[in-house]
Amino acid sequence: MTPISPDLWADSSNPWFSWDYVTEYSDELIQAGQQHVFLTVSSVALALLVAFPLAVLVRRFRRWEPAVLGLSGVMYTIPSLALISLLWPVFGLSPATVVLALAVYALLVVLRNTIVGLDGVPTDVVDAAQGMGMGKRETLLRVELPLAMPTILAGIRIATVSTVGMVTIGALVGYGGFGQLILSGFQQNFYHAQIATATICCVLLAVVFEVLLLGVQWGLTPWSRNRRSA
Repeated sequence: MTPISPDLWADSSNPWFSWDYVTEYSDELIQAGQQHVFLTVSSVALALLVAFPLAVLVRRFRRWEPAVLGLSGVMYTIPSLALISLLWPVFGLSPATVVLALAVYALLVVLRNTIVGLDGVPTDVVDAAQGMGMGKRETLLRVELPLAMPTILAGIRIATVSTVGMVTIGALVGYGGFGQLILSGFQQNFYHAQIATATICCVLLAVVFEVLLLGVQWGLTPWSRNRRSA
């Protein structure tokens, strides 16, 4: 990142927000934002890829449900600093270290909501689908999954918004998106404008993800909003 100009430190007031900082360092903010989005989307996508097969497996073998949810819950309680430290020697100073760590935290939310959503599908609907000649896989993909989609998407939305805030911990290994700017602001004499601007950008990014995912949920589940209207 381009070093902060010494002239910026000449102002003894050190304001918490400076439009001059935003315009002068817009390239760094854009670069940090792109990295933040990449880490967030990659982490949640990885959590979803792991959570969905696990949810299907747990529904087929119910005796495994306490163990799977318990293990994911224990992993969720691991302090982020400790988890980064455990992954660091294996994956080094790379985005993979951050993505894997964040996926661990997103897994519990996505997994639990996926199981709850699939369990919430009415039994008579499943029986009707199977009575029409659908197999288990076809019933899952064409009946259960669409009906469970609102709950699943709610979990993805929660996991995504929380991951946006947790990406900042990746600054420890050099891949923290806006967290990199926040850490740099602390290291450079507690530079208020840099810290505040990066924090505001992080919050705005979370809001953008929230709105986008609400739009996706609204578009993919028309039956759900029709039921609410009724």
